[in-house]
Amino acid sequence: MRIVLIHPNYHSGGAEIAGKWSPAWVAYLAGYLKAGGYTDIRFIDAMTDDLTEDQLRAELAKEKRIDVVGCTAMTPSIYKAERALQIVKEMHPEAVTVLGGIHGTFMYNQVLKEAPWIDAIVRGEGESVMLNLVESVHAGRWPNDRGQICGIAYREGEKVVATKPEPPIRDVDTIVADWSILDWPKYIYIPMNTRVATPNMARGCPFTCSFCSQWKFWRDYRVRDPKLVVDEIENLVKVHKVGFFILADEEPTINKKAFVAFCQELIDRKLGILWGINTRVSDVLRDEAELPFYRKAGLVHISLGTEAAAQLNLDLFNKETTVAENKKAVRILRENGIVTEAQFIMGIDSETVETINETYLMAMDWGADMANWSMFTPWPYSDLYREMEDKVEVLDFEKYNFVTPIMKPKNMSRGELLDAVMNNYRRFYMRRSLFHYPWVRDPVRRKYLLGCLKAFLKSAYERKFYNLGKVGYWGPQTIKKLKWQFDHSRKLDEKVDFGDVASWKSRSARKESEAEARMKNAEAELGLDMGDAKRTVAAPQKKTSLLAHANVNDLAQGAAACGGGGDQQMSEAEMEAVLNRAREHAATANPSRAAGNPQMPAD
Repeated sequence: MRIVLIHPNYHSGGAEIAGKWSPAWVAYLAGYLKAGGYTDIRFIDAMTDDLTEDQLRAELAKEKRIDVVGCTAMTPSIYKAERALQIVKEMHPEAVTVLGGIHGTFMYNQVLKEAPWIDAIVRGEGESVMLNLVESVHAGRWPNDRGQICGIAYREGEKVVATKPEPPIRDVDTIVADWSILDWPKYIYIPMNTRVATPNMARGCPFTCSFCSQWKFWRDYRVRDPKLVVDEIENLVKVHKVGFFILADEEPTINKKAFVAFCQELIDRKLGILWGINTRVSDVLRDEAELPFYRKAGLVHISLGTEAAAQLNLDLFNKETTVAENKKAVRILRENGIVTEAQFIMGIDSETVETINETYLMAMDWGADMANWSMFTPWPYSDLYREMEDKVEVLDFEKYNFVTPIMKPKNMSRGELLDAVMNNYRRFYMRRSLFHYPWVRDPVRRKYLLGCLKAFLKSAYERKFYNLGKVGYWGPQTIKKLKWQFDHSRKLDEKVDFGDVASWKSRSARKESEAEARMKNAEAELGLDMGDAKRTVAAPQKKTSLLAHANVNDLAQGAAACGGGGDQQMSEAEMEAVLNRAREHAATANPSRAAGNPQMPAD
């Protein structure tokens, strides 16, 4: 059984400006397939190698026979993935072509209509489904028994068939990545000039935010054994010479005990590797006392979703409270030697030059080390998309990349929106490069920040940042001449599978207890339910704030999922009840607490 896995060649000038990222999906999928007995696997990374169609053909021509080809696709890369599998079919008509990833999971009707050469789409978590499909092909049962394979969609004549979902893999520790499938010298993180990996510690998310679809894709929240995760990282460090990693979890700090155990294991093994995460402000405030411990474990970069959720009106707390908490989170991270990156979403309907400038002033006032302004992009399978579908003018999914203004604000043109965002970038990084980065006292932070500046300047010089070269942006004088190159022939004329949203939405009254139970079960399975995990550094006394003393499960309800968004399952009464419990808990913990937001000290 010859299996070829392909990462499509899509570029947007977004996250890739920091370097060439190692695609984790292929490592976990290849590892699972090999554990199932299928070891003859080849990986073609068309994105990292920037392969043209002719070059992809040349790579495929090296294969005498291919039995199964798998390709992944996020929404912006879907057309490149469809084209890659079309080329496969042209050159190897005998191969079974399979598409995986979040876009096909929900948009399979549309994809199978526009790309009939795709034999099957894997819906949701892919390892078990792909193994079952490969076994079917190997046994000669494909395509006759494809209707018996759970978790796929396929064409049957003019009809699209979606089989019943495959249950999530309960024991995620059975998914052991095979990172050796990657050609490691290619994957370099520019800020540190070292190899970079993106392992994960958990799958799924207990929150059901309307602007996100990760909870729909994974369907359940499951945590890996922290020791096994560090086993994987130790292998990456010692065998593949990886010098930096980012946990690919949506929010790795959701399960605090597992995260603490993970950090402790890193410290105990003395791997000496630096790493980063994405998380939310509330978790930073909750873990204020543990921040020195996290930094000792190598955590050097935290990206925070901050004001984006307030702009989208998805957070529980009013804007003023959120801003104060954002500022405190940035301050305490910097005090503990952790680089902070503030994330903002631009381009909602009410956006103006003034509101965009406000986010710049916020980033400067908070003292964020870095800031990132992304364009509001409504995923076509998210709940939020359904609420604003009539306002979506662009259905060219290749442009759904967070750097192209998909949505046009009521009082701004797309060119004006891009120019205002670029003005934020110019001012922020000019000031940081002259007055901040070179003067940071902590040598680790200073080196890291200067490396990030190098990556930013490199992409700007090459005109790759934010796709500026492609759209023809050179400053305010060009905003009326920008070439968005939207393909307006693209239509969304097939049914979207939004997932079993109704059953999730009907469970709002039980949401808190269910999230708590999942976390407790995960902790029990990992042997972490007997009190706090040990810490090897003395933590300073935790400073008082409402969130610092609030019950963690109340915060799980009241705080933002995915870096700031609110839980969309809660009614106003439930929101107020959560806040009241948090206030009561805080008052009990420290009745004399003082409100305030101290100014950030010098670095």
